[in-house]
Amino acid sequence: MQAATYHGQKDIRVEEVEEGGVEADEVRIDIDSCGICGSDLHEYTAGPIFVPEDDPHPVSGETAPIRMGHEYSGTIAEVGESVTDLAVGDAVAVNPILYCGECRQCREGNYHICDSVGFIGLSGGSGGFAESAVIDAEHAVPLGEDVPVEHGALVEPLSVGLHAVRRSGLQAGDAVAVFGSGPIGLAVIQCARVAGAGTIFVSEPRDARRERAADCGAAELIDPSTTDPVEYIQSQTDGGADVTFEVAGVEPSFNAAVESTAPGGSTTIVSIWEEEVSTHPNTLVLGERTVTGTLAYLGGPRSDEEYGMVIEMLADGRLDPEPFITDRIGLDEIVANGFDRLIDPESDHVKILVKPDMT
Repeated sequence: MQAATYHGQKDIRVEEVEEGGVEADEVRIDIDSCGICGSDLHEYTAGPIFVPEDDPHPVSGETAPIRMGHEYSGTIAEVGESVTDLAVGDAVAVNPILYCGECRQCREGNYHICDSVGFIGLSGGSGGFAESAVIDAEHAVPLGEDVPVEHGALVEPLSVGLHAVRRSGLQAGDAVAVFGSGPIGLAVIQCARVAGAGTIFVSEPRDARRERAADCGAAELIDPSTTDPVEYIQSQTDGGADVTFEVAGVEPSFNAAVESTAPGGSTTIVSIWEEEVSTHPNTLVLGERTVTGTLAYLGGPRSDEEYGMVIEMLADGRLDPEPFITDRIGLDEIVANGFDRLIDPESDHVKILVKPDMT
């Protein structure tokens, strides 16, 4: 079958790979859609980061080249003989967390921050930029009858946003500021709105992305190239937002997120970083501000917990995936019309879905 494989920085190839058999505890999925993620872009432009290059990943046992794609959904085409809770024809979203099952974090149920954490489609395994995938059944989370299978590809980024909001401690009515409104920023905005946030501020330099932030529930849109977001947020909130989220992954947005937080408030870092940042600790100390990290979403035997919450909110309309999707392309277009367009600083694209049946 055809799959997109990562060979190294700026080297992604669509090529023939073995489809693979289905073991007793596995399922085969005919892939409907797979989103190109910011993490994929980091691997493309500055990697390998998550992709194992020289030493095999401790869980997958693989090194590059690996099959890419971790935001995907599809329909089950085959089930292993030990799988009893899934059936051929079920529409599913894939939770890609890989974990060792033995470290302290795994023993405590925190599989997503396992000492050897990885992701299907980044650390090995059967990635979603392909015609089909074979995965352990626990990674397949049913979408039910009310969520279109295509929208299942958005469950992963929306779960990132949900987990970040849960980590932040956001309370109903809190003033919220989000720095960056790419796909994960939009997910944070929607999940913050559902959680009962008060006014949501967004700092984003791209016009089109600010417009999408408004579609997702942001009330105050700031262009940081013309307006100082720290001064503006402080002026509109009597001294700062209660909760801020850094979702841009650059030093100015990190410092602005911290500085625009009210004393006693919290900043949650959602970005995956390519470089170190410089900041002054007194900004935290003198205002008793808190900085929290967040990674992904619950996985392993808990794969359906936050995924399930997102699926329920997609089904009843509290979350809307449409503002994310800016194009749909075939697998053979993944580099020229996918990765290269998304890294273009002038691009207005947010989430491009790769659909192998369009090839």
